[in-house]
Amino acid sequence: QVQLVESGGGLVQTGGSLRLSCAAPGSIFSISDMGWYRQAPGKQRELVASIRSGGTTNYADSVKGRFIISRDNAKNTVYLQMNNLKFEDTAVYYCHATPDVWGVDFDYWGQGTQVTVSS
Repeated sequence: QVQLVESGGGLVQTGGSLRLSCAAPGSIFSISDMGWYRQAPGKQRELVASIRSGGTTNYADSVKGRFIISRDNAKNTVYLQMNNLKFEDTAVYYCHATPDVWGVDFDYWGQGTQVTVSS
């Protein structure tokens, strides 16, 4: 059973910062497109940011200029640096891994980590 292990959530005031981490098994990390999603109460899960195995990044419009996704291939870890946090960033954040190569099929999720931004 593949596990994505998230950490770094918590409670922060508006304007503050948090960094989320997600560790993945080395057997999949190097070939994975890694993403961070979030789900707020009563809302659908949405993509926040993603990073391909080669480093290409993609961001939701709502977080552009505030969040930075990065990956450390030596540590098999993806990070989400969240700056200038807003109340509407409050959600459970999930790490996600899908293959970035042909011929491999998997779809893994982390357990989620709560981010709460107080206004």
